[in-house]
Amino acid sequence: MDPLYIVVALGAALAGFVQGLSGFAFAMVAMAVWAWWVDPQLAAAMAVFGGFSGQLLAAVTVRRGFDWKLLLPFVLGGLAGIPVGVGILPLLDVNVFKLALGGLLVVICPIMLLGNRLPKVRFGGRGADGAAGFIGGVLGGIAGVSGAIPTLWCTLRGMPKDAQRAVIQNFNLGMLGVTLATYIGTGVISVATLPMLAIVLPAMLIPTLLGAKLYIGISEASFRRIVLGLLTVSGLAMLAAALPRLI
Repeated sequence: MDPLYIVVALGAALAGFVQGLSGFAFAMVAMAVWAWWVDPQLAAAMAVFGGFSGQLLAAVTVRRGFDWKLLLPFVLGGLAGIPVGVGILPLLDVNVFKLALGGLLVVICPIMLLGNRLPKVRFGGRGADGAAGFIGGVLGGIAGVSGAIPTLWCTLRGMPKDAQRAVIQNFNLGMLGVTLATYIGTGVISVATLPMLAIVLPAMLIPTLLGAKLYIGISEASFRRIVLGLLTVSGLAMLAAALPRLI
């Protein structure tokens, strides 16, 4: 068997489990594995496809705390951001992007993880939620990582875990669906990518279900630690992938 197939399946399985547990991060986790061996454009196509498939599955298996009024500003902002991200993609150095986003996550998330007594963010209202969604849409259009900033913002807001899960899960489902359609329309996903996509889907299926099942039994505090820990690890993985190439 081609070693590349094993790498793709391993990345998809690991990312599927994390997404099933946390409601986001498929692209960040998968990219941390794939970035070393897989062509960037193919990796982006697989990340968006796998993330969308996982969110679709999770939306069926975990449905708690859904609130359209809470979700809508994120979605509207994200839909406005996706075309911006897709437009920026051909002009952007992917490694600079990873360095910037990875550095942001590595600095902010540990502070939040260690500072449980930090006050919750009360300002901004729906406008700030929409701005977080817009940034997520831009990042989703660039590399399929739509969930990082909205997740961080929901955590700063101090949302209960079910409400946060519902926002991020459904936000990601919408953003990845639009990005997937855009990738198909622009040729990023084509007939040539189908064999790899056929590996991603079965590899992530069972791990996603296992992660979703584990989520149901965890506490608010554990969920917060898992989310911030995953964001920190994802940031470190981005830095590890970007720095050697930039140096």
